[in-house]
Amino acid sequence: MFIEMKVAGLTIDPFTNAPIMILRDMEDKKTLPIWIGILEASAIASELEKLKFSRPMTHDLIRNILDEVEVRVRRVEVTDLKDNVYYATIHLEKGETVYRIDARPSDAIAIALRTGSPIFVENSILEKSKNIELSTDKDKKEGAQSLLELLDELSPDAFGKYKM
Repeated sequence: MFIEMKVAGLTIDPFTNAPIMILRDMEDKKTLPIWIGILEASAIASELEKLKFSRPMTHDLIRNILDEVEVRVRRVEVTDLKDNVYYATIHLEKGETVYRIDARPSDAIAIALRTGSPIFVENSILEKSKNIELSTDKDKKEGAQSLLELLDELSPDAFGKYKM
C-alpha cells in the first residue's frame, strides 16, 4: 500500500554532513528521512525556495522536455529499500500509454516538485527504514538512530528553510 507524502524539508546529517531529505505523510504522522547527494539536495532546495535561474538546471530541463513532448508526470513512488539503498519509479503518461521509469528518489522527487506531481511511499519502506544500517561505528550508529527518532518526532515547522 502506498502513502502520499510531501517534502517536509532538508537537513544535514551531523555525523556525515550528508544532506537528508525529509518526507512526511499528509497527516504529519509518519516521517521518512532519505540521505541524498549534495547536488540533488541543491535541486530540491532551489525548487522549495522557488529560486529561478537564468538557464534551466537539469531537473528543470527534464520538466521542459516532458512539457514539450506532452508527457505528464502522473506520480512518483518510492518503491523499495534494499541494502540501505532507496528505489523510486516515475510514472509518465502520454495519451493512453503509461511509462514507468526507474529513478533515484532524490531525482524523482526533484521532478515531482517541478511538475506538481504527487509523491507516494510504499508503506513497508517506513518500517524497513527504521532498521537501516547507518554506520559501523557503534557511537555513530546509536547517534544516527537517535537522529532518526528525533526527526520522526519533529513537526514540519521545525525544519525551517534550508538553502544550499
